[in-house]
Amino acid sequence: MKITRITVFQIDLPLEHPYWLSGGRLKFEVLDATLVKVETDAGITGWGEGTPWGHTYVPAHGPGIRAGVETMAPFVLGLDPRKVLDVERAMDLALPGHLYAKSPIDMACWDIAGQAAGLPIADMMGGASRTPRAIASSVGAKTVEETRAVIDRYRQRGYIAHSVKIGGDVARDIARVRDVEDMRRPGELVLYDVNRGWTRQQALRVMSATEDLHVMFEQPCETLDDIAAICPKHAAPVSVDESLVTLQDATRIARDGLAEVFGIKLNRVGGLTKAARMRDVALAHGIDMFVMATGGSVLADAEALHLAATIPDANCHAVWACQDMLTVDIASGRGPRNVDGHLHLPETPGLGVHPDEELLGDPVATYA
Repeated sequence: MKITRITVFQIDLPLEHPYWLSGGRLKFEVLDATLVKVETDAGITGWGEGTPWGHTYVPAHGPGIRAGVETMAPFVLGLDPRKVLDVERAMDLALPGHLYAKSPIDMACWDIAGQAAGLPIADMMGGASRTPRAIASSVGAKTVEETRAVIDRYRQRGYIAHSVKIGGDVARDIARVRDVEDMRRPGELVLYDVNRGWTRQQALRVMSATEDLHVMFEQPCETLDDIAAICPKHAAPVSVDESLVTLQDATRIARDGLAEVFGIKLNRVGGLTKAARMRDVALAHGIDMFVMATGGSVLADAEALHLAATIPDANCHAVWACQDMLTVDIASGRGPRNVDGHLHLPETPGLGVHPDEELLGDPVATYA
């Protein structure tokens, strides 16, 4: 089997509500999605998606994905997509770095491999749990009142896990954490995501002031060096996601004890092939995980669910799904959808969902 054609589509995915990070430091209203269709001489077609969270969140943006695919396409055409390591190495040689641009091609190849084998991707990766994965909300709001309202909106959709955005103001963050903990229901999981919004002193002040609550913080500071510097000075569990980009990051975090949880964002780390190695590092070191797409449609959510299903139930806290935040559905209700706050693994071979191609408009590029 060989890859014969790569077609690239671009589509805007508007958010249902305006979304803020770090207490209003960054605002987002629409996502720039890239859909990649990979065709083969065996008649099997795979789909991949790359949707960064805007252009200002991390070093990744929609036009960069499309430029990266253009650069890598000549090196990928003619390869067997079932041999995902061969494709990975070809992309890494053609374009060092730029992992987020490689993710949609990797995803499409896994989709093809699963279809060829007659298995869901998660089973192709070695075997999957069928335990539904809790969906974590993403609560981007500026005030305590707005935070309460957003959490209530997700509760009405069945969500029992919430990622609450904080950061940037010590007094406000302490008040928000305490307010959310006051309204937390039994059995709910709440992660306080700072999105790199604290300096070292701000992190220590908030973490010390809320120590009695035994809460978990995600990405409290900008870099792994910052997180390492404050690590001996607080008792709160830490999750790392923005600073978890490469396998080297994962091994450093595990070796130096910088975090108790990995937040694996598939688009950020380069796709399923690279993310699976991070999963194994985490499991070998007793580190739990959240799994998520950086953003995007049900295709990106399905990819995250497949990886999450390969993690033992006790070690996978939740998946983050973006589909409930969007006003556009490119797959007409198909694929893994929210059922009482959980996603159920598709039994369909491959990814388990493809887009309605007519909704994507004309391709922006084709490589053959």
